[in-house]
This record gives sequence, structure tokens and C-alpha cells, in this order.
Amino acid sequence: MIRVSIKATVRSLLPRFFQPCRPWGVILAIGLVSCGDRPRVLNLPFSANPLSVNSPYTEADPQISGRYLVYTSDRQGRTEIYAYDLQEQRPLPLPGLNASLTGFAQAETLVQHPSISEDGRYLVFVGLREGRSILYLYDRQGQRTRPLTPAIAGFIQDPVISANGQRVAFSIAVGTQWDVAVYDLSGRPLPIPTNPR
Repeated sequence: MIRVSIKATVRSLLPRFFQPCRPWGVILAIGLVSCGDRPRVLNLPFSANPLSVNSPYTEADPQISGRYLVYTSDRQGRTEIYAYDLQEQRPLPLPGLNASLTGFAQAETLVQHPSISEDGRYLVFVGLREGRSILYLYDRQGQRTRPLTPAIAGFIQDPVISANGQRVAFSIAVGTQWDVAVYDLSGRPLPIPTNPR
């Protein structure tokens, strides 16, 4: 059993933390921090029910934002994105998201690193296809998925959307140099000082 205790504000560490666990493919427990210093552990049981967080298939790339957990799973024969409301203990509907993934989620494509805004409205994730990675934005309210970085030539990973859903930070590699980029929801890069003081 994997037990993890995290602070909700340190969401960006989760994808890296769980990468070694990927071969096991099951997240058995997620720790949430209560008001005090002691974590409160929420057990998410294993079940073959398709509405369960943990299934006989591979669940990976978990990330928590407020009351929402978002992750990927291959339970439908291809990698898809799932979300779960930890407060109400039920799946969070993502209307049209996984149906839209069939447009680019072919055998050579991998969908990974989802992140969700604190209100559950926006999700970002990386789609890898033919050696390219693109950052996608999904709006639950508009039920639409669109590329946020279609023109970037570098390799993208580990996106994290801000709590208010207005900015996305991610790692990008051009050649061997890894840097951090921040974009707004229109797909416009925001300036970041190279030597902040």
C-alpha cells in the first residue's frame, strides 16, 4: 500500500513523486492535510467498478487541487483523464474531454500530467505525438479542449494550473536546457525574470 501525505499547496511535486510507482499503477491512498500538523489519510479503495479511482488498470500522474484529484488511467484501452471529487467521494464529470482525446490519442500518442484548477473548471495536460508535446486546456464549463501551446518546438512536461485557473506553469526543454514557462489561458507566454531578486 502506498500512503502519501502532502500539503495541498505543493501540488507540483506529485507527478514526480509518483513516477517510480507507475509500474504498479495503483494509487491506494492519498493524504490530505488537516488544519493541524497531523495529516488525515483518505483511503481510496481498489475496485473493478469503472467509477472507482483505483482499478485493475494503470492509474498514474495524480495531482490534487483543493477538493479535486485528477489522474490518468488506461482502463478504456487508451490513456484517458479522470477526475474525482474527494469531498463528495464521487467521480467528477468531464463532459466531452475523453471523447475529444480520440482526435489525437492514437497509438503513438500519450496523454499525461493532468492538472486541475481549484474550482474544478479548468484542466491542463500534455499530449505527446510523433515526438512532439503540446499543452492542452480543457474547460469543463464550455466542454471544449484546445491546444494552448501548438507552436512550441520544445518538450513539455509537469504543467500545473494556478488555483484560480488563470495561469499555467510548466517545464520546457529546448535541446538539453530545461526552463520554466508560464502562460495565460489565451496561450500567451507571461514574462518571467531570469534573475529574480
